[in-house]
Amino acid sequence: MLDPSSSEEESDEGLEGERRDVPGAAGGGGSPRAPAPAREGRRDAPRPGSPSPSVLSEGRDEPERRRDEEQERRVRLQLYVFVVRCIAYPFNAKQPTDMARRQQKLNKQQLQLLKERFQAFLNGETQIVADEAFCNAVRSYYEVFLKSDRVARMVQSGGCSANDFREVFKKNIEKRVRSLPEIDGLSKETVLSSWIAKYDAIYRGEEDLCKQPNRMTLSAVSELILSKEQLYEMFQQILGVKKLEHQLLYNACQLDNADEQAAQIRRELDGRLQVAEKMAKERRFPKFIAKEMETMYIEELRSSVNLLMANLESLPVSKGGPEFKLQKLKRSQNSAFLDLGDENEIQLSKSDVVLSFTLEIVIMEVQGLKSVAPNRIVYCTMEVEGGEKLQTDQAEASRPQWGTQGDFTTTHPRPVVKVKLFTESTGVLALEDKELGRVILYPTSNSSKSAELHRMIVPKNSQDSDLKIKLAVRMDKPPHMKHSGYLYALGQKVWKRWKKRYFVLVQVSQYTFAMCSYREKKSEPQELMQLEGYTVDYTDPHPGLQGGHMFFNAVKEGDTVIFASDDEQDRVLWVQAMYRATGQSYKPIPVLQTQKLNPKGGALHADAQLYADRFQKQGMDEFISANPCKLDHAFLFRLLQRQTLDHRLNDSYSCLGWFSPGQVFVLDEYCARYGVRGCHRHLCYLTELMEHSENGAVIDPTLLHYSFAFCASHVHGNRPDGIGTVSVEEKERFEEIKERLSSLLENQISHFRYCFPFGRPEGALKATLSLLERVLMKDIATPVPAEEVKKVVRKCLEKAALINYTRLTEYAKIEETMNQATPARKLEEVLHLAELCIEVLQQNEEHHAEGREAFAWWPDLLAEHAEKFWSLFTVDMDTALEAQPQDSWDSFPLFQLLNNFLRNDTLLCNGKFHKHLQEIFVPLVVRYVDLMESSIAQSIHRGFEQETWQPVNNGSATSEDLFWKLDALQMFVCDLHWPEQEFAHHLEQRLKLMASDMIEACVKRTRTTFELKLQKASKTTDLRLPASVCTMFNVLVDARKQSTKLCALDGGQEQQYHSKIDDLIDNTVKDIISLLVSKFVSVLEGVLSKLSRYDEGTFFSSILSFTVKAAAKYVDVPKPGMDLADTYIMFVRQNQDILREKVNEEMYIEKLFDQWYSNSMKVICVWLADRLDIQLHIYQLKTLIKIVKKTYRDFRLQGVLEGTLNSKTYDTLHRRLTVEEATASVSEGGGLQGITMKDSDEEEEG
Repeated sequence: MLDPSSSEEESDEGLEGERRDVPGAAGGGGSPRAPAPAREGRRDAPRPGSPSPSVLSEGRDEPERRRDEEQERRVRLQLYVFVVRCIAYPFNAKQPTDMARRQQKLNKQQLQLLKERFQAFLNGETQIVADEAFCNAVRSYYEVFLKSDRVARMVQSGGCSANDFREVFKKNIEKRVRSLPEIDGLSKETVLSSWIAKYDAIYRGEEDLCKQPNRMTLSAVSELILSKEQLYEMFQQILGVKKLEHQLLYNACQLDNADEQAAQIRRELDGRLQVAEKMAKERRFPKFIAKEMETMYIEELRSSVNLLMANLESLPVSKGGPEFKLQKLKRSQNSAFLDLGDENEIQLSKSDVVLSFTLEIVIMEVQGLKSVAPNRIVYCTMEVEGGEKLQTDQAEASRPQWGTQGDFTTTHPRPVVKVKLFTESTGVLALEDKELGRVILYPTSNSSKSAELHRMIVPKNSQDSDLKIKLAVRMDKPPHMKHSGYLYALGQKVWKRWKKRYFVLVQVSQYTFAMCSYREKKSEPQELMQLEGYTVDYTDPHPGLQGGHMFFNAVKEGDTVIFASDDEQDRVLWVQAMYRATGQSYKPIPVLQTQKLNPKGGALHADAQLYADRFQKQGMDEFISANPCKLDHAFLFRLLQRQTLDHRLNDSYSCLGWFSPGQVFVLDEYCARYGVRGCHRHLCYLTELMEHSENGAVIDPTLLHYSFAFCASHVHGNRPDGIGTVSVEEKERFEEIKERLSSLLENQISHFRYCFPFGRPEGALKATLSLLERVLMKDIATPVPAEEVKKVVRKCLEKAALINYTRLTEYAKIEETMNQATPARKLEEVLHLAELCIEVLQQNEEHHAEGREAFAWWPDLLAEHAEKFWSLFTVDMDTALEAQPQDSWDSFPLFQLLNNFLRNDTLLCNGKFHKHLQEIFVPLVVRYVDLMESSIAQSIHRGFEQETWQPVNNGSATSEDLFWKLDALQMFVCDLHWPEQEFAHHLEQRLKLMASDMIEACVKRTRTTFELKLQKASKTTDLRLPASVCTMFNVLVDARKQSTKLCALDGGQEQQYHSKIDDLIDNTVKDIISLLVSKFVSVLEGVLSKLSRYDEGTFFSSILSFTVKAAAKYVDVPKPGMDLADTYIMFVRQNQDILREKVNEEMYIEKLFDQWYSNSMKVICVWLADRLDIQLHIYQLKTLIKIVKKTYRDFRLQGVLEGTLNSKTYDTLHRRLTVEEATASVSEGGGLQGITMKDSDEEEEG
């Protein structure tokens, strides 16, 4: 949008020894001019466009200050005159419609209100329903973004819009939503949309929803296409022009008169050509970088003015006659530049100036009609001679009223209108109606358009001697008919006889006007004079010419035409119209004394003179009549652009330095119309933008890039706007701006975190880097070496690291803490500082991601920037760590925090700072592991000495403590995530081996204690396994589980070592199971030894049999063997229940029960095998049957498999007892008393 259009001009500035002027202070009698201030090198100069007193005027004496203010006001008014002319009649530029729409900026009050709204939401004071995840996102946004000082500065600079706030929130929640788990039927895009909608609701606030929208102010509509009135109002504000001053200038400049504005342009262009012609003759050129550019400069001036003329010529002019397209019109003054002579001038023909008029004839009524009976029908006809005839409706003679309108078109500037009155003939042989009267009119475009009474011409002997008709004739003036009327004229080539004629001033095109005289009823002029090259002026009366009172003439080399009108008013209007048409630079001034000779038009002239006097009193005439070609438009445009930019940056939009469409339009038009060079325009723009940027305003680097590229292209001869000449001043200013811009960009990159907070404006950092690369280029064709750019960026990023860390430590107040705090406090502050450092780098990654893309060529630079940042942190970290007491482990959270961040960053992992961090913490980790190993070993020794073997969780107190410590130590080392693989593997290996050794010691101590405990246990059926024995068993079981986790290593010797501890635990468990089974079997052996006393042939057996039989005669003797069987069965069942309840591992219980059952059956089978040759005693048989059957059933209920239950041993046992049962049944009838090996028999419970 800032690229000058094809009509942008070369300025005609820079004549050596002749500097253009701007309006100076008013002087007595005249308007002396003061030299314009220097155009460049005035960075500290006051801005004259400010409505308030200049800042530099402070401290001066009052008269001098007032003179400065008056000078500034005059400069602004003169500039405003040129601006309003550009707005009133643009012919080069138009308001662009493709500019990016700017967002409304936020101010400090709105930011505070926004904070309050989000705080209210977080406090639950709104009606917005939200889940916990959204609340967490809003809380993070509020704490990190809204409360940030960088955001407050960005808002204060005016570079922040509501859209920026919304985009930052959107970027923050995208990561959060992506990390949420998938929910069936609810897409993450839906969640994002919902969160954004809730954000908008919080942002707007509940009270805003009820507010009615106010009428849009001018600043609020500045982004739209503005009307002329809105543009006037805008530039009144920009230049500090009062409304009254605008109204005076508007009327005096005739801004609503397109003809006057077009004439002004023609005069300006003619003046520019005259200045160029003078420059070419005197050979006084601006200083160019090459001598041959002087000739080229003149050619550029020619082509630029010709282009403007072509633009003006291309504007449409409505014509009433045939289409006329003038291809190569010229002015006599321009012949040197257009290379056209008078002999080649294309002359107009009479057919080229044929006009087209529209006439409206309205017949109202007829008065004085007496010759016709009242009931007779009358009507009127109307015609324009040479055209069609129209008729009114019929009316009675008593009321001849119509109000009928007839519309006609004609090409006659002096048409003849005929209106006739008829009555219907009643005679049978009458062929035509009777004419009662007629009127003939000769209207012109200046004739009265109101209804008037006209006396009608009646036939001879008519009774209607006073017949009148009331009608109105309106003849419209075509747009290209600029003036018309009756004049006396006398010329040398045309109108050679002094007489009164009807003249029309016709505009054929923007540069072609003709003075034509017409006769009645003629379409083509009788004679015409092409006004090109003539100069019109007021003259004194010519005594020898009779007719006309007010004289003026048109003069051209070799020709003079004298005109005269009947009154002053006509003369003034004619001179003004011809002054616009000729395009002359000289403005005719009427002779005031002629007022006395003009009694008819005196009143109007008096009013005009009164207005002129009043206008001059206001001091405006000087600005209107100022010759634009004698003013320094380079300086004026710089002032205009500066004031416009100041106004733009202070309006309600976050423009980032971009002008609004209306402002771009006015600036483009000004440059083209008044010849401001494109390079000068962009150099001034760059200067202003850099000044605002240095003062804290947010400027779009893309805008800087565009203007710089334009200037660079121009200075290096690439002709971005078709201008090939390069002045020494432009080149010097460009080099100065280039150096200044380079420093600005380097400073912005060094302060990227503060110049582009949270990545706003979007893409600004990337654009800044791109612009820096362009600025470093020596010319526009040769790219700058990558190493050179890399060197500059590296330097900037090193500064950025220092700036970021310095501001961070100032925020954390780390210096005060390091000097005075305790070691614990120092460590706490360094830990907090580390969190802040990580947050800074994460924000850089998140919000300045485009920087990483822009640095894609040099990823190592970002790593160097981060390493520099961390190296500064290293000093504070080392200071805090050195202050820590020996064998203090409070610093490990610091390592974990830093290492977790560094190891996940591909550029920083195992970098310089990361390795330094490892070097500091390696001795601490080794020392910590050594101490932990010694502590665990001592705790095992003391624990087992004092162990009570009360069950605790999965084992005893000592085993639980041991396994917890081993697991915690391994988890601690694992959570360190040591980045160096070799040391990490060493730590893992050492901890696994340590765990194996500790678990081995635990297992061995447990087994020893278990054996001692079991040896002390009873061998009778009174044996009940104590809880401590079960706890020991559980310790071994838990050790087996923990070894899998604590001792497992992959491959090599470590794997073998792990297998050894597993084998040790497995063998120990097997041995303990065997010891338990042996203990249980020994109880069964004791029972069988008691049954052995009933064997046949033994002495004790015969005594028992005799005693029982003798005692049975007198008392009820209990049956022998049942108490013994029941006691044993109770022993088995209760110990089974104890094992089930106390032991944690089902697999080992099943193994124990299998062995217990199998060994029990084997012991009984062996006992019976020893008695194959003898018959069992009845009591032995009954006891064994009950023991075997109950044991079988109980172990089956405990889950012993069928294959184990029905083993060969059991089958042998079952057959033997079945045979013994059968034998006993034969020898002892009913002696078994219901005890049998058959499953279906009911057993006697005793």
